[in-house]
Amino acid sequence: MLHATQPDLEPTARFSGRVLDYIRFRPSYPQAVIDVLRDHAEFSSHAVVADIGSGTGISAELFLGCGNTVYGVEPNPQMRAAAEALLSAYGAFHSVAGTAEQTNLPDASVDYIVSCQAFHWFDRAKAQAEFRRVARSNAWFVVMWNERQLDATPFLRDYEQLLQRFGTDYGAVKDRYPSTDEMQTCFSEQFHHFTLPNEQSFDFAGLRGRLLSSSYVPAEDDPRAGAMLAELERIFNTRQENGRVTVLYDTLLYFGRI
Repeated sequence: MLHATQPDLEPTARFSGRVLDYIRFRPSYPQAVIDVLRDHAEFSSHAVVADIGSGTGISAELFLGCGNTVYGVEPNPQMRAAAEALLSAYGAFHSVAGTAEQTNLPDASVDYIVSCQAFHWFDRAKAQAEFRRVARSNAWFVVMWNERQLDATPFLRDYEQLLQRFGTDYGAVKDRYPSTDEMQTCFSEQFHHFTLPNEQSFDFAGLRGRLLSSSYVPAEDDPRAGAMLAELERIFNTRQENGRVTVLYDTLLYFGRI
């Protein structure tokens, strides 16, 4: 079962002070996601997409680039404003103040309900009821997130040790991500599961921003951040090649009928 929301894990406001780093340094999603959905989930540019927990618009842009109409449902006002600015050139993007449990979307209005890097924060039972309300007949539910590889390289092992040492609630956040077996309960029929490669390459400034975009580490103005950033610089200097390090991810993609 997914863990119940605890006060110190309240999702709505925990990214408010990290929006700029989130925009600049969080990974996007591989184009292969769209190819998989076209091949296995009847996806086309005509579909109306609800991106639930759309944040700063990273995931919405993937679908807008395909010509889809996208409703970005996001409760955090700072992140919602960032998405509105980032995606202002897309006339098919509609920003909605709402949550997974109360999207404020009309009944039977969307063909695909998508959650990217946000599903682990939802009240699953309430969200599923809301998704059934807003979904059209034969709608699809798509969940995906980028899962950082922990020990594929010496740098990634060192980075994981840093998070274990300095993370504020890192372990608790990690534990919220559902397993494949738990995802089975989210779909009314057999679901599909794909793992796709993804990566980011950073100089030190980028790596620093990537770390500070995470809600489970001390913010830059926190007294604990100095030692953390000093350790990050030591790791970077030890592991960099030609002034850069690579963060490897597995993009986990789950989808099935509502």
